[in-house]
Amino acid sequence: MPESNFIDYVKILCRSGKGGAGSRHYHRAKYVPKGGPDGGDGGRGGHILLRGNSHMWTLLPLRYRRHIFAGNGQSGSEGRSSGKDGEDITIDVPCGTVVFDAETGQYLCEVTHDQQIVPLLKGGRGGLGNWHFKSSTNRTPRYAQPGEPATERTVILELKLLADVGLVGFPNAGKSTLLSAISAARPKIADYPFTTMEPQLGIVSYRDNRSFVMADIPGIIEGASEGKGLGLRFLRHIERNAVLLFMVPADADDITAQYHILLEELRRFNPQLIDKQRILAISKSDMLDDELRQAIQTTLPDDLPHVFISAVTGQGIDTLKDLLWASITDERNQIATPAITHRPLDAHHRVTDEDQFIIQPDPQATDTDDDTEEDLGEDYGDQGQWDTHWDYDDAASRLDDDGYPTTPQQ
Repeated sequence: MPESNFIDYVKILCRSGKGGAGSRHYHRAKYVPKGGPDGGDGGRGGHILLRGNSHMWTLLPLRYRRHIFAGNGQSGSEGRSSGKDGEDITIDVPCGTVVFDAETGQYLCEVTHDQQIVPLLKGGRGGLGNWHFKSSTNRTPRYAQPGEPATERTVILELKLLADVGLVGFPNAGKSTLLSAISAARPKIADYPFTTMEPQLGIVSYRDNRSFVMADIPGIIEGASEGKGLGLRFLRHIERNAVLLFMVPADADDITAQYHILLEELRRFNPQLIDKQRILAISKSDMLDDELRQAIQTTLPDDLPHVFISAVTGQGIDTLKDLLWASITDERNQIATPAITHRPLDAHHRVTDEDQFIIQPDPQATDTDDDTEEDLGEDYGDQGQWDTHWDYDDAASRLDDDGYPTTPQQ
């Protein structure tokens, strides 16, 4: 079986750029024997940024780009010239991408909108040149501030598809058949379990040129939280859905029992999924007569909206669309919707193949010290008394958020 192009979980190594060192330089000019310090500031290191791209639907490009390194800031130079900032690296990701720390599993950030910029790693600040440290008692400072070091982190990017309706059901419940009947999606359909091996999206047309997005995920079975079947790997794709559509076939032994089994598996994956609006669809209803339908209807939960459908004959499809649209546009889904609490990546939610992937350091991308020793020129005092041990944060307190000095010390 060829490998699918749909990648929703990838592990990469990111490193921001280190800040350039401040310059230890003194002004030289004709007839100015002691011009004073004029060392410039170092440039800041490059940032690692994430940018949402609505035209992307997979993390496949990052599978072949395991190392992402931003540029280092250049050192300052004479004449109070600041060094060049390091090159920022912007990573395009699909909307709905969530980032976790690969070592601890801690949630870091997420990208939900098109063209949204989210900082992943911040570059190191550039060091201050020696002209910042001159004073009435120290006219010739022989030290400058080094740049802040780079930040390196191995992260896991996890894609959660954005859809309005999520299909939940056992294998062979008719989820893919329904999606193909009411949208232009063409998922694989067969008469054996686990036909759907990856999530599918379809745009469902509604009245008055309106539409909504439906997501089909592989079927789950009892004990999926313990690793049975395909496990709970693909349930992340329905965490952002407004409505969950549970599908149980009409020929099931106990429709209500299967519904509660599915509900329990969702609760084990993420308890917040229980708070979403739910609709129960009894598929393959073309096999039922009126007497069987009434008998089944008496066993269904009273507080759960339900509908009998058949994707083959089209029975109940319009009613199902009306129920879904009413739930999507419900004020409870439009106002004060609580934000998703992203659970940490534990052993049950990790993808073994990616998690065991060992990322080797890139020998060509190791930090190279661009800091050069300037010629300090003529003698400005005791060459051996260089104060190189000082508090970084105290000196950096005169930097603004962009890495530039605020009020220089006179």
